[in-house]
Amino acid sequence: MKQTAVEWLGYELNTKLFYNISDELWIEVYKIFEQAKSMEKEQIKESYELGWVNGDLKKSPRFGEDYYNVKFNNQTNQ
Repeated sequence: MKQTAVEWLGYELNTKLFYNISDELWIEVYKIFEQAKSMEKEQIKESYELGWVNGDLKKSPRFGEDYYNVKFNNQTNQ
């Protein structure tokens, strides 16, 4: 399975910096990480959709969601 850049960063930070933090701080880090993943997902989907529109292959917005899920094998974040 491919990782997005944000997923890679989260893993690296978790294993190298955030392995010994308080539960309260971990909750905040997790919220920020999830928000960043959501933002990145939307950027990936929008980029894919814009590429198809500008390439004259008129696709519906659903194709961006499908592309993201296939590329990153991520059916749970729909």
